[in-house]
Amino acid sequence: MKIVFATNNAHKLQEIREILGPTFEIVSLNDIGCHEDIPETGMTLEANAHQKAEYIFDHYHLDCFADDTGLEVEALDGEPGVHSARYAEGTDHDSEANMAKLLRKLGDNPNRKARFRTVISLIQMEGGNPRCSREYQFEGEVSGHIDWQKHGTEGFGYDPIFIPDGYDKSFAELGEEVKNKISHRAKAVEKLAEWLKAEE
Repeated sequence: MKIVFATNNAHKLQEIREILGPTFEIVSLNDIGCHEDIPETGMTLEANAHQKAEYIFDHYHLDCFADDTGLEVEALDGEPGVHSARYAEGTDHDSEANMAKLLRKLGDNPNRKARFRTVISLIQMEGGNPRCSREYQFEGEVSGHIDWQKHGTEGFGYDPIFIPDGYDKSFAELGEEVKNKISHRAKAVEKLAEWLKAEE
């Protein structure tokens, strides 16, 4: 089954392909010739995932899915949340700047509780008619805490400072194989995969 994943983030693409396996041919925005900067103006993860998937379906008439992920820190009232990728002012996907800001804002606060949450929006054509579609959303989350400093070099984003519950190592130390089994994205993708396989 061929399906578009609305991203050009190489890390996300590899992660999704590894989780879904060879049953699905996952193609990127670049693969379909989409080089536009798709707007992400929603106030929630759900809204952003929907916005991205809807854009691809409306413009390319292909079955597609999009995700949005946020790190929600309890002591910061859920920040950075929907702004996770652009948390540090004037940056876009600058992981080092984002982590530095988060650690600075948390300071010596003993409450380090946090969770990662991923929402996937899937839009499929209905009855071969590009004007008819159906949308489904799948969510996954993993709880943990923010460490006092960075550890590990694997993964991306906030992985070096996030330690999932039940582990004493960060996502960046655990590596892709472990992360892809327990992560927020893995849980959301697992639900997506179950749905897609049932549809075959």
